[in-house]
Amino acid sequence: MTDTAMLIDSPTRQHPQMDPAALAEAFRLFNEASGELSRAYDGLQAQVAQLTVELAEANGELRRQYQEKAALNERLGTLLAALPAGVVVLDGLGMVDQANPAALAMLGSDIVGRLWDELLAGRLSASDAANEWTNAAGARLEMRETALDSSGGRIVLVHDVTEAQRMRMLAARNERLAAMGEMVAGLAHQLRTPLSAALLYAANLGSPALAAPDRERVASRVVERLQHLEALIRDMLVFARGEIGSRELLSIKALVGEVFANCDPLARGKGVEFLALAESGDAAVWVSRADLVGALTNLTENAIGVVPAGGMVALDAEVDAANVTFCVCDNGPGIAPALQKRLFEPFFTTRAQGTGLGLAIARGVARAHGGDLELRPGRTTRGQQWATEFRLSLPRAAQARLGNTMESGGCA
Repeated sequence: MTDTAMLIDSPTRQHPQMDPAALAEAFRLFNEASGELSRAYDGLQAQVAQLTVELAEANGELRRQYQEKAALNERLGTLLAALPAGVVVLDGLGMVDQANPAALAMLGSDIVGRLWDELLAGRLSASDAANEWTNAAGARLEMRETALDSSGGRIVLVHDVTEAQRMRMLAARNERLAAMGEMVAGLAHQLRTPLSAALLYAANLGSPALAAPDRERVASRVVERLQHLEALIRDMLVFARGEIGSRELLSIKALVGEVFANCDPLARGKGVEFLALAESGDAAVWVSRADLVGALTNLTENAIGVVPAGGMVALDAEVDAANVTFCVCDNGPGIAPALQKRLFEPFFTTRAQGTGLGLAIARGVARAHGGDLELRPGRTTRGQQWATEFRLSLPRAAQARLGNTMESGGCA
């Protein structure tokens, strides 16, 4: 009994053996798991290698782009520094963020960090042309703004047009002198005719046999011829000068009203209907009052002069985004095509009492304001067919200085 128990508890007893099939299955599963892990590791290594290649390519592309942008920035910086035009960058609040050397030279070296509107008010004066200003040194500066959609700011381009303006004035003066040289022969005839008539009438005044009523009639003819001579000389001087007076900000309604007051009595006396059709709201223009009213009055009087009794003359004003256009229309007999090309020639006239300078002066006034005068026969506006229409266009002013206050000079 004791021997049997000792035999069972002996360390040398035998454990039951595992089933060979189960052991084979366990090895199979282990091998499959090892294969999957190996394949996963190989795939991971391939992905890491691919990502490494792609990252290297991306880094190379970024480096290339950075180098290109750095080179572009360097070129742009060099270009801005070398530009004769000023470049001013404004942020969304209207503060000067950047300015190239040309802008600093024209506007001041301390403009960066300051409000643009304050700089305009304090350092520049509005000139007689749209978008042009004069600085303290007397230079004439043209400014153009472009919005920056991404930041809400603006870029202002500043050009010194002092020399260009001087050349334009010189060219216009030379053109006027050339025109005056061509019309010397016509001038002698224009002056001789009224002067000879005045001398003839004046000689008759000395006749003792001339009755009192006839004397008064002859005297009035002398005055009439001398007044015609005076008007001719005055128009010649205006044409030769080719300049306009000081400008001011005037409403279109006021200008049309002044022309209407000048011409309505003439129209009533002739039995012609004269309409002022300006519907421009509070729109205003930056002009020389005397010169522009004189040009429009001349155009209107010409129209009234050719329209028969019962006819119609209209003065209208059209406003768009860029221009203000004054239109003088009539339903008279019109102008023959053969004469239309010569209308603006100095001393060319079809009227016995005309000087032939009215249209030339009116076009000169328009061009001195930066606009033009043109003829458009046979147009229909507001349901009315017009035989003749003269259109005097002026550019809209960007800003105008009234006293010490900056106000909009654009037309609404």
